[in-house]
Amino acid sequence: MKVKTKSSKIESDYYLSFLKKENDLNKILKLQKKESRRVRILFISLWDEHCSTLVSKLKDNEENSSKKYPLYVVDTYNMPHSFVIYGTNKIPQLVTLDKYKVNQEDYLPRIYSKLGI
Repeated sequence: MKVKTKSSKIESDYYLSFLKKENDLNKILKLQKKESRRVRILFISLWDEHCSTLVSKLKDNEENSSKKYPLYVVDTYNMPHSFVIYGTNKIPQLVTLDKYKVNQEDYLPRIYSKLGI
């Protein structure tokens, strides 16, 4: 019998951090390069129905978490130029930055499973 592991899931102990300025995102990216820590960025558009549903479910899950890890949320309305950094052309898109690796995910069911929703 095969046993599925949940190693690809992001820890459900996240809290949402909505970024309002591109300078905030640049500071986070510089800090990630220095400290080599895992950073998760969710690119969304609140004008999109799927993104709005995703954010509302994330807020519901956030109430039950211990809030250890940040999940940065970038909105197209507030920060349109930041979408060029990782070539985001579909929304929502989840970008995970590790020490030497960048994972981009734009398939909605996979984003839900990685976020534990």
